[in-house]
Amino acid sequence: MASEGARGPATPIADHGLIGDLRTAALVATDGTIDWFCPGRFDAPSVFASILDPDGGSWRIGPDDPEARSQQYYHPETNILVTRFMTEHGVVEVQDFMPVLRAHDPDHRQRLVRRVVGLRGSVDLTMHMAPRPDYAATDPDLSVEDGVVRFADGDLHLALSSTVDLDVAESAATARLGLATGESALFVLEVLAPGEPARGCDRSDVSALFEATAAFWRGWLAQSTYTGRWREWVDRSALTLKLLCHEPTGGIVAAPTTSLPESIGGSRNWDYRYVWVRDAAFSVYALLRLGFTDEAAEFVRFLSERLGEAADGQDDELGPLRVMYDLDGGLPHERELDHLAGYRDSRPVRVGNGAVDQLQLDVYGEIVDSVYLFDKHGRGISHDAWSDLRGIVAWLMDNWQRPDAGMWEIRSEPRTHTTSLVMSWVAVERMMRVARRRGLPGDLTELAATRDKIYERVMTECWNDELGAFTAFANSDVLDAGALLMPMVKMLAPDDPRFLSTLAAIEDRLVTDSLVLRYDPHAFGDGVTEGDGEDGDGDPVGEGTFSLCSFWYVEALTRAGRLADARLALEKMFTYANHLGQYAEQVALNGEQLGNFPQGFTHLSLISAVINLDRSLDG
Repeated sequence: MASEGARGPATPIADHGLIGDLRTAALVATDGTIDWFCPGRFDAPSVFASILDPDGGSWRIGPDDPEARSQQYYHPETNILVTRFMTEHGVVEVQDFMPVLRAHDPDHRQRLVRRVVGLRGSVDLTMHMAPRPDYAATDPDLSVEDGVVRFADGDLHLALSSTVDLDVAESAATARLGLATGESALFVLEVLAPGEPARGCDRSDVSALFEATAAFWRGWLAQSTYTGRWREWVDRSALTLKLLCHEPTGGIVAAPTTSLPESIGGSRNWDYRYVWVRDAAFSVYALLRLGFTDEAAEFVRFLSERLGEAADGQDDELGPLRVMYDLDGGLPHERELDHLAGYRDSRPVRVGNGAVDQLQLDVYGEIVDSVYLFDKHGRGISHDAWSDLRGIVAWLMDNWQRPDAGMWEIRSEPRTHTTSLVMSWVAVERMMRVARRRGLPGDLTELAATRDKIYERVMTECWNDELGAFTAFANSDVLDAGALLMPMVKMLAPDDPRFLSTLAAIEDRLVTDSLVLRYDPHAFGDGVTEGDGEDGDGDPVGEGTFSLCSFWYVEALTRAGRLADARLALEKMFTYANHLGQYAEQVALNGEQLGNFPQGFTHLSLISAVINLDRSLDG
């Protein structure tokens, strides 16, 4: 990589913002570097991956002044990201966006647009783009024709156009420019079909794209029904969740990144660029609560296709459904990229995810609950989908007692997880609700008998009298923050003495200054295989607090009637967000954000916690 593109230590995970076009997304660091981008779709091989390796490919636009300061913000009510640089001689900003002109646009063209605008004084800048296709496995052969830089790698064809002259050397494109007040420069990276000509860029075209994209995001956000106390936080979370939606298929990815570590230097580095049924189902709940029924309908479409495939006989010991799917409904099996150093030397870097080969029974509860909510608040479930769902739940009724990997996907021996039992109860109970409300066919007597058996097992085997709490596993003394879900899914009343006692135990052992560990890692990790091997899960002891669980805690406090405590915990959680109001998966002991970024699960739990607290505060 040429010296113009050299960077210092890895940019902190939180020092990024996200842009996207409902097909893929890119991370833009506060220094003006795009250090993660997968052209075409979320789970495609990267072309910029310097967040995972200094030589992984990047695209930087920034001032030459090494003392320049920067700030980032989103253009109001949009996903257009602005990075503003302040230097001794002036102020300049880079406006980054991926054009989205209309919903379900049949003529959509994927472009990554960077507009640089001089605001005050005069600033000298450098543009340095070093693409490294296929997760930096190859250096592309860049060529310049009519001022357009083109490169290809197999079926991947990209073209960079600009209003300034571009130079090519050492597999990188560069430009030097100086901007005074009111002046601008444009850079447009197009994703092309093989042989497709580049359309280039001009100022009027980019201005029109900017305005149309801003109008799209504002029009979408205007559908939100939330008008409460924390509207800015809810709006940003909704916009972030929308960026994780894959419009062509209806899938919702868990996060747009892979292998950002749960602990620095550790091996818990997973690929989240897939559709976790659990995460997406909870996303449907959050979006429905805000009035976004189209996204819910699209995911139910994606889910119905998976249900139909399962009903057609794609079944094995793992059950009719899998924990996750790629955007086409395939299974993303895991492999390691040994040539990448990993974020701050956190190895291995993985693509695909081994959890696809786990049994996680809780996903059936999340699936049926999302269908129940969609049937209640959305367009309603079809006959074919209901028939497929009955077959899925019939399998669950025969298998709910099996040990599994649980919702935290620990790569150790299967165990009987309380949360898996709770969500199995949810699956059966919600089937009964839908059947009764709609008059749909189903054996309510058989459903009720299974529901009651699951309930009794949770109340007897998963309750620890000595601890005064529901535990992570049957007949154990290990705590799990997943127990906070019990009143949320209506298995227990929020003022049930057993739940209040469990909440107190979780506060004592898992909560620190509103931040919540998902479990006691010293106890939960027993039996976990350390190391980087296929069956290893790494050491869980050093992991951070789970932001998802911290928002569950806010909601549990709300439902328990402790509104002042809930409000304080919520406000504290807001201080752990990044400068744009976005969250990675975890918060380390020092407050650093860790894990894949941004994580949809965290943002949907924020939305749920805020809505419930708002409603309770209003009486």
